[in-house]
Amino acid sequence: MSTQRTPSADRLGRLLNLVPYLLARPGILISEAAADLGVTDKQLREDLELLWVCGLPGYGPGDLIDMAIDGDHVTISHDAGMDKPLRLNPDEALALVVALRMLAETPGIGTRDGIERALAKIENAAGDLADAPVAVRLPANQKKLAAIRAAVDSGHALRLTYYTSARDETTDRVVDPMRMLMVGGFNYLEAWCRRAEATRLFRIDRIDGFTELTEPSAPPVGAVPHDVSGGVFHPGPELPLVTLRVGRGGRWITEYYPVEQVLKDSPEWLVTMRVTDLGWAQRFLAGQGRDVTVIGPPELLDRIRAQAATALDQYAAPHALGADSGAGR
Repeated sequence: MSTQRTPSADRLGRLLNLVPYLLARPGILISEAAADLGVTDKQLREDLELLWVCGLPGYGPGDLIDMAIDGDHVTISHDAGMDKPLRLNPDEALALVVALRMLAETPGIGTRDGIERALAKIENAAGDLADAPVAVRLPANQKKLAAIRAAVDSGHALRLTYYTSARDETTDRVVDPMRMLMVGGFNYLEAWCRRAEATRLFRIDRIDGFTELTEPSAPPVGAVPHDVSGGVFHPGPELPLVTLRVGRGGRWITEYYPVEQVLKDSPEWLVTMRVTDLGWAQRFLAGQGRDVTVIGPPELLDRIRAQAATALDQYAAPHALGADSGAGR
């Protein structure tokens, strides 16, 4: 399962756009605004309720965003300064410069030109920050990224030693590279996998080793690149469906992973989600503690019970050995 854009991130972007949108359309129908923003009426009303407690530090009268909701119409009556252009203070500008320089140094980035243009605009606007003594160097995976990128550019096939987290196993495979890309903050090699006979995405930090072969990379005609516009993981009905009951401490799962349904009728939410492999789900859920209860499927429940029983046996074994040793003295 892979990280992708979360509901929290979507909502933040929507809230940032909502105030200027409503300022330009006083008295707009909530249903019309919801249609423009691509959300339901219910979601937009929840966003408006959240906006009421957003504003400037101090959070007193005059600091918070205010609005008037008259039936099905909404008007922003106080924007708390969100109608003004964004102005970064020196610390904020420096943090943004560092982040953009880090992206510019990342091999495999397909939007490098856009990053460099944005960086140039910020540095020009910030003045002294253009010559700020900040050097950005990516640790750990930088050499691996550069080496794999060079191998891909050479047009040769690769032999990979790759760790698959979903099955908790390491395999060797020969692949025909197609491209490198970044999705959800992770770098990937997309290639035709001769072992799976399909196009696969290999996360760079999970490639334990690779060898550049002398034979050319030759993906077959049917090797189609993945559509990663919505992230790497695309849950479908063919994948196992897991049902959970999560308490307050486990609700982060619904924001970090794609879920199919969340029922909030009680303090413990009922959550359903698709997973690529029940083995991954077993390892993940076994470590979540009391905040997460597995409801189904039965096979997953059996696996977790067996794992727990094995763990209890391991705890009991040393005591039994100790008792035997004492009896023999």
